[in-house]
Amino acid sequence: MKPFVTHEGVAAPLIRSNIDTDTIIPSREMRHVSKQGLGEGLFAGWRYLKGDQETRSINPDFVLNKPQYAGASVLLAGRNFGCGSSREHAVWALLEYGFRAVIAPDFGSIFYQNAMRNGLLPVRLPESSINALGIDAGAPDPGRITIDLQNTTVSSDTGRQFRFNIEPIYKEMLLQGLDAIEMTLKHQELIEEFQTADRQRRGWAYLR
Repeated sequence: MKPFVTHEGVAAPLIRSNIDTDTIIPSREMRHVSKQGLGEGLFAGWRYLKGDQETRSINPDFVLNKPQYAGASVLLAGRNFGCGSSREHAVWALLEYGFRAVIAPDFGSIFYQNAMRNGLLPVRLPESSINALGIDAGAPDPGRITIDLQNTTVSSDTGRQFRFNIEPIYKEMLLQGLDAIEMTLKHQELIEEFQTADRQRRGWAYLR
């Protein structure tokens, strides 16, 4: 998993509430058994003109298709982003498209955990802060946003700066680029010590 320390990038404003995982990556777009190949299907129902999903005619009115948001790597969103199913593909699609962070007032709980465990930073900020960042992002030349995970700040080129909170365990995972298994293996020595002591106490459990 790629470490997340600081990130600077263009923010795309998609400030709508209750964007669910089926909107982020529709089930018809989940044609692969791996994490690859999902970026093309990200927001497919909005990125492409309705009734023309096969030829992929671009919807020019959708935010990600506008020239000023080409290469956007931060998504500004509304309440309850990532609600709905436990579809981990939603996180994979966002990452493959190029997003490194999503900023929203709150997230679907399973989406939030999936994001953290795959290296996509979900930043929780008040609606007023997101709307202010949205004003900057909506300018003809939207500038860039900087996210500093170590100092838990979000800053814009206009001088706005906001602080966010993150659980310490998730902060450590992202800063080091470790998934849940790798975090556990950092304590390999303690695990082995426990197993040795437990084998002496409960030898019958280790007959195999």
